[in-house]
Amino acid sequence: MKKLLLATAILLIATSARAQLTSEPAPGTLPAGQSVLVDDGTCGPGKIKKVTGGSDINMATGKSQKGSARKRTCIKKP
Repeated sequence: MKKLLLATAILLIATSARAQLTSEPAPGTLPAGQSVLVDDGTCGPGKIKKVTGGSDINMATGKSQKGSARKRTCIKKP
């Protein structure tokens, strides 16, 4: 499981903020400050959700820690 989370985190780091996903990445897989675009229909026509990773899960251990939560914002589709 840890290897899967690490592989997903590495993949997300390698992608730019313009990568479009159909669902949000699993908890603990989106590094703090990294952003992805999620086109899951929650933002309405012509908009897409921008998800920016928080720091409430330690990427090395997978355990919860005090920090910031993910940020979700609806933006105009690029």
